Amino acid sequence: MFNFAAKFETGLSYSAFLDKYGNGDQKSRWGAVHEQVQLSADQKALLGSFKRDMKLLVLAGAWCGDCVNQCPIFDHIEAATPKIQFGYFDRDANPDLADAISICGGHRVPTVVFVSEDGHFCGIYGDRTLARYRQMAETQLGPACPTGIGSPDKSMLQQVTAEWINEIERVQLMLRLSGRLRQLHGD
Repeated sequence: MFNFAAKFETGLSYSAFLDKYGNGDQKSRWGAVHEQVQLSADQKALLGSFKRDMKLLVLAGAWCGDCVNQCPIFDHIEAATPKIQFGYFDRDANPDLADAISICGGHRVPTVVFVSEDGHFCGIYGDRTLARYRQMAETQLGPACPTGIGSPDKSMLQQVTAEWINEIERVQLMLRLSGRLRQLHGD
């Protein structure tokens, strides 16, 4: 199995990722979405209540419309809790990671790999949330790729934020209820 824990150590922070891989226009689009993301008080309280450390590897592309509309959410989540660390990886510069987490036969982005504090693989989620796929199913036929040029609908941004937090909470509960980690932490 791929060593996600070792790979995490080579990841970039949100801002370092954008500085290295984003051009001016891409940074502007990511920044515009970043300004729109708002975590509710309940979401912040939930994230702040986490007990287990988690490492999340994000395979992304600064050019990717889905990344534009989701990765800024991750930056807000990371700021809300010291228990979650994100490491960002450019899809094209990390073919080993892209191959290891291929979804539906492709190198889709953004894709997030969840790793426990002691380096165990816990799950994978991406490239879009259910709310986004439902919206796309209602409006499109055939293959399409959002450009990220237009801002996401505020309601959709809130739904996608909630769905990412739900998935992160799911893995946090997996870690919190793990017999191995409960024994390690005495809880």
